[in-house]
Amino acid sequence: MVGEDDTVVVTGASGMLGGVVVRRLREQGVGVHAVDLRPPADPTVTATVADVRDRVAMTRACAGAAAVVHCAAALPSYAPDEIHSVIVDGTRTVLTAAHAAGVPRVVHVSTTAVYGLPTQVPTPEEHPRRPVDTYGRAKTAAEQVAEEFRRRGLCVPVLRPKTFLGPGRMGLFAMLFEWAHEGRHFPILGRGDVRIQMCDVEDLVTCLLTVLRAEATVADDTFNVAAEHFGTLREDFQAVLDAAGHGRRVVSVPARPALFALRLLGRARLSPVYDRLLHKLLADSYVSTEKARRLLGFTPRHSNADALVRTFEWWRAHRSGGDAPQTGRTSREPWSQGALRLAKAFF
Repeated sequence: MVGEDDTVVVTGASGMLGGVVVRRLREQGVGVHAVDLRPPADPTVTATVADVRDRVAMTRACAGAAAVVHCAAALPSYAPDEIHSVIVDGTRTVLTAAHAAGVPRVVHVSTTAVYGLPTQVPTPEEHPRRPVDTYGRAKTAAEQVAEEFRRRGLCVPVLRPKTFLGPGRMGLFAMLFEWAHEGRHFPILGRGDVRIQMCDVEDLVTCLLTVLRAEATVADDTFNVAAEHFGTLREDFQAVLDAAGHGRRVVSVPARPALFALRLLGRARLSPVYDRLLHKLLADSYVSTEKARRLLGFTPRHSNADALVRTFEWWRAHRSGGDAPQTGRTSREPWSQGALRLAKAFF
């Protein structure tokens, strides 16, 4: 278990999730060694600027650490080979380095994308992993690497969060925030009555800190992490439009023609909406959080609407000008809307 005099290595420490982990650990008096391709925003944080696939750098960073929190990953928008390399090879390198350095515990941040399109809702952790895209398959393979190291005696808690939100998060959500801020209606496929669970990043990090301190016999397991309270997609997106204060509404668009158009645009690289997301927008998608509540005593505090509005308010206070980078290389950057930006004229 991690105490105040210990040091925790955090990979992906300059990312949105890793940054919150670093802040929360330091607030609790725990030492942090940040690892990322980018230096940390806070120059007082001990850091290694390196790729998580660099075994020498990772082994040095892990020396003397009480635990590792592995947040570094690729996004679904990356090229397939890069997704596999960063997620699978990176996870193996981190776990190998931690094991060689004698680190007793590595928290691995996975995703509910490993379930693919689950046949059971709410989806429990025991549901088969049936990923449907490159990102989900890479995350599944990374979990299998984690399970391999569990069998070798390393304590490896695996957290499977739903899409998480909070200050610093943009990605595809920047499109919703931008349209809301500009006073536009926001389109939704079909009636928008599907229930899609999300997760506030502060809740995710609270659960992460809980497994860092839990007894190994409890922590060495796999846990879903997500909001307990969430509405339909229409209701949750409407909360953002209401917060924008322009009186705009979520507007239904015919699902079949919109899906056809989005798939064509996606294949032409003119839309950031990837296939798995299209599937998710048409069916209920939520997981069971009972296991984390029962074994860890963890209960999330924030609803979907809380997380969305809190992130929107951050975005509105910190938004950049029109020449801001639109690379989509991290969740801190707005993903390029491509041809979808032209649709603004209709809303």
